[in-house]
Amino acid sequence: MIRVHHLNNSRSQRVLWLLEELGRPYEVVRYERDPGTMLAPASLRRVHPLGKSPVIEDGGRVLAETGAVVDYLVTRYGPELAPTPDPDSDAHWRYRYWLHYAEGSAMPPLLLKLILNRLGWLGRPARGFVERQLTTHLDYLEAELGDGPWFMGDGFTAADVMLSFPLEIAVSRAGLDASRPNLWGFLQRAHARPAYRRALEQGGAYAFAS
Repeated sequence: MIRVHHLNNSRSQRVLWLLEELGRPYEVVRYERDPGTMLAPASLRRVHPLGKSPVIEDGGRVLAETGAVVDYLVTRYGPELAPTPDPDSDAHWRYRYWLHYAEGSAMPPLLLKLILNRLGWLGRPARGFVERQLTTHLDYLEAELGDGPWFMGDGFTAADVMLSFPLEIAVSRAGLDASRPNLWGFLQRAHARPAYRRALEQGGAYAFAS
């Protein structure tokens, strides 16, 4: 059985959601953030040296990094959540682009915004730059999604799972709201999926769900 090392209010919520979509049995090992530092507990380092979440164990294999975990689970257990394995297909590369974009481009300015907020007045000089970056990314995603239900068009894929977390975070850190109706609608559709709701029951309190 797949074991998910799950940290509250973290990227690992997406892994639980994906496993619910795939209908795969799994075990959740829960960890709680330190209320003072908001960091993961040191016990996670016994699973992976970086002490980050998500980490999964599957048949003796230990995997970290959300994108790698999602790619692994889809490749091994749920190819129906990827558009096509054909490397000559534009859809294949658009899908893989979104898998990498979610953490590689969308998350860094959101993390910077969190850090600058904690720095208070010390972070003020960089705040304008980060705000402009966040606006650029949200405008880009709003246009790329268009009026389609999902980022790959009509069909729900693991790319939507990957993109859900930065968009959820953007509600509180970047002012994402109904003024961007495409992204706002995406979040409402994602949160309404039965598998998403089941994942919330498995993972415990999650501050970013509507």
